[in-house]
Amino acid sequence: MAATLLDGAAVAREVYSQLGQRVQTLVAAGVRPGLAAIQVGNHAASTIYIRRKVKACAETGVYSEIHQLESDCPESTLLATIDKLNHHRGIHGILLQLPLPQHFDAGRIMQSIAVEKDVDGFNWQNLGALVAGRPRFTPCTPSGIIALLERYEVRIEGRNAVVVGRSTEVGKPMALMLIARSATVSVCNSKTRDLRQFTSIADILVVAAGRPLLVTADMIKPGAAVVDVGINRLPDGRVCGDVDFAGASQVASLLSPVPGGVGPMTVAMVIANTVSAAEHHAQARAA
Repeated sequence: MAATLLDGAAVAREVYSQLGQRVQTLVAAGVRPGLAAIQVGNHAASTIYIRRKVKACAETGVYSEIHQLESDCPESTLLATIDKLNHHRGIHGILLQLPLPQHFDAGRIMQSIAVEKDVDGFNWQNLGALVAGRPRFTPCTPSGIIALLERYEVRIEGRNAVVVGRSTEVGKPMALMLIARSATVSVCNSKTRDLRQFTSIADILVVAAGRPLLVTADMIKPGAAVVDVGINRLPDGRVCGDVDFAGASQVASLLSPVPGGVGPMTVAMVIANTVSAAEHHAQARAA
């Protein structure tokens, strides 16, 4: 029987509906949530992602603005833009669109974003809080995956979960979030010997390796919930994930499509974190 698709677009719409109600409450209290997106250069995919986030802001009533910088601008210009937004009372979330041009130290620059406005959840303080089990803002892609699994009533507690990929943006925080929900978690990477021995025991399999069609049907446990984070363009122009969708759909019980699965949830979590940041601001102002 074909797998049920994890419809990220539909779940994201539900999230926006709930966020819209929270935004209305904030606006009534005199606080309109605000998100500032910074883009350096004209990376085509980055432009698309920012447009989606701006559209999501409009749907929920969140104010948004875009700061476009030239790809060859000095690092000091970018840091000055971030500093200005850190002190902007009407901006509650700052999003630095990645990737940055190669001459920037992305990791260091991310740390210049005020921790209370770090809606991407990449500041080391926020990542450390996640490790400690006291998260404030968590990275948006793994947060969106958790929300997607919960919406489809996937039991996490006591299950075997395997994460393929160890990035700071997805793999590592994904593992931590699953651990916090009492899953038994294995983290694999491109150096893992016999990847199949791990993926074949996974009740929950999250693949975020950035390698097209890495996981095939014979590597998946029958009935598993499979979340494909990858988005890759093949030589013929087609877009595919890290999982062989056609084969996996005949083995898994739940499967996220590419596109339309994880992507919309990532955007939704950016907006959710922005609204949460505005709520923290409103509470501090009222205290």
